[in-house]
Amino acid sequence: MTMISDALICVLMEDMRRAGEAEILPRFLGVTADGIRAKTTPDDLVTDADIGAERRLSEAFSAHFPDALLVGEEAVSANPALLARLADTDLAVIIDPVDGTWNFAHGVPLFGMIVAIVSGGETVAGLIHYPLTGDFLVARPGKGAWHIARDGAPTRLAVAASGPISEMHGFVPLHMFMPEEQAAFASRQLRFCRTTTWRCSAYEYRMISTGAMSFSLNADLKPWDHAAGVLIHREAGGYAALLGSAPYRPAMTQGRLLLAPDLRSWEAIREALTKE
Repeated sequence: MTMISDALICVLMEDMRRAGEAEILPRFLGVTADGIRAKTTPDDLVTDADIGAERRLSEAFSAHFPDALLVGEEAVSANPALLARLADTDLAVIIDPVDGTWNFAHGVPLFGMIVAIVSGGETVAGLIHYPLTGDFLVARPGKGAWHIARDGAPTRLAVAASGPISEMHGFVPLHMFMPEEQAAFASRQLRFCRTTTWRCSAYEYRMISTGAMSFSLNADLKPWDHAAGVLIHREAGGYAALLGSAPYRPAMTQGRLLLAPDLRSWEAIREALTKE
């Protein structure tokens, strides 16, 4: 398994910061119809910021990891076969250049940049950057999860405390479930104190990894959305698995991923979300 040093983490953070400053921030609030395009559905968007930031990050990471498979969200959109190679490669760098593109394109300041380094099928480094505020969430296996402020000050992260279902806050993207499932999931959400969705994995992982929210249920598994965040959440003390109890792996593309403060909470949340 590839080991990622403190020095390399700092270099990767600087690469992300520079790409954000060059390609993302100048375009925020300045996105025009000419700079927005739909991909698979009308609300699955890509902007010039996505393309430019992924290009810059790919160039930088190719220098740091010359033998790695680069799996960028926009590269996979252009060549879906690239995603299938993730399961068999020894080393991969997964890039989400603008996570929360719909928010970004519509002037909503909830977006981020996500990078995961995967070695031997496991995430060995996860980084989430928030260009507007200049800070990061960072984790490596066994080293804890950290918030790194704009000035470099580190704060160790911890998930929410376990508690009754009726007091929990969580993320459930109802619109991403099949139409025939939505009514059941909608009624079961009333068992919790509050549920919502922010259309941005970078910020939803921030909330559940800092203890601001208790749980997250995900209906769509894309490695650029989850490979880094699952590691960060786990290193902050959390527990994650597919609803069928299988552990999450970055190469997975099917299944419903549930993240909770601990195993007992995970089991209670799963029951509340899936049982009548």
